[in-house]
Amino acid sequence: MFAITTKPDTEQKLEILSADAQYDLACACGSTEDEHRRRGSKGRWVYPVTLANGGRTSLFRTLVSNVCSSDCKYCPLRAQKDVRRCSLEADEIAKTFLDYYNSGQVFGLFLSSSIIGSADNTMERLVSTARILRSRHKFRGFIHLKIVPGASKAAIEEAVSLSSAVSLNIETPGEKNMAKLSARKRYIEDVIEPIKYISELTGKGGKFKGVKQTTQFIVGAAGETDCEIVKYMGGLYDRLGLQRIYFSAYQRGAGDQSLPGEQISPENPADIFTREHRLYQVDFLLRKYGFGADDIGFDNSGKLSLETDPKEQWARRNDWFFPVNVNTAEKWQLLRVPGLGPLTVNRILSRRKYSCLRQIGDLGKTTKLLAKASSYIRF
Repeated sequence: MFAITTKPDTEQKLEILSADAQYDLACACGSTEDEHRRRGSKGRWVYPVTLANGGRTSLFRTLVSNVCSSDCKYCPLRAQKDVRRCSLEADEIAKTFLDYYNSGQVFGLFLSSSIIGSADNTMERLVSTARILRSRHKFRGFIHLKIVPGASKAAIEEAVSLSSAVSLNIETPGEKNMAKLSARKRYIEDVIEPIKYISELTGKGGKFKGVKQTTQFIVGAAGETDCEIVKYMGGLYDRLGLQRIYFSAYQRGAGDQSLPGEQISPENPADIFTREHRLYQVDFLLRKYGFGADDIGFDNSGKLSLETDPKEQWARRNDWFFPVNVNTAEKWQLLRVPGLGPLTVNRILSRRKYSCLRQIGDLGKTTKLLAKASSYIRF
């Protein structure tokens, strides 16, 4: 008996690569069912996103290749692992994406890749698909390209010029933590400097100021503290103007056994997802509530509380700030109140222009969040 081995066709490669794209998905542990990644009707991965107007849509997401020359210890696709490898050609990706897009199943394309030989070789593979869509097919919709660590300025600029959004994963806070994840990646040269250059291109005075820039932390793999992550978050937002930071909880068993994240055995395995959720809450405080990185509180080991959200932790540490008068307080003061979000605060500011607010019911329907806020406000 002889076994005949054939090369995978486009359909088979998409099944492999779109499934492997799960290892590069941010927010895998969403707070609602709609935020979880899910497979499309034909088995490819569909990535749900929230639009600016509050509506929801989906992106087509796949890897260009899972052939990897990198040694990232947290990644199941690293060079040292024995997995089925394959790559897609730019025409294959463009055709399949357009089939999905034209049938109304997806809103745009999110394209990433393992590192194929060199950073710029990988970038050329990513950019080729975007170039085909923009030039040949006149596609003017959403394209998010992943910038790989170590990419040259020329490769980064071309990718940004073709994209609606770009991202380069920061992965972990600081050189010492990066050394635990990879012996090949140079933290400053391959990660931080390219992130700064993208910021120059996409910032207020940049050539491509309409392009959004995001990044992602792999939480827990390097044994880093929450305090370290939040410190870097503050710099990414305040000095580099990133639009969004994502977090992906490292799960034991996915990477090399030498990783600090493999050595730490939590009493409750779900704690890593609670930690991820707390970091997303901090992210909202920094982006939407006017908090600074220095406002966030940690325990003596640099950890966020798993029991209490970071906004309520701030309130408990700053009891002198409360109660806040809902009829006279400024917007930033109202946003410090546990239980009050931007929508409720805007409603308060609007309603008090016409009448004095006298009771909790005047703020809107009494929910658990408003009930929490009642302990921190006065009328």
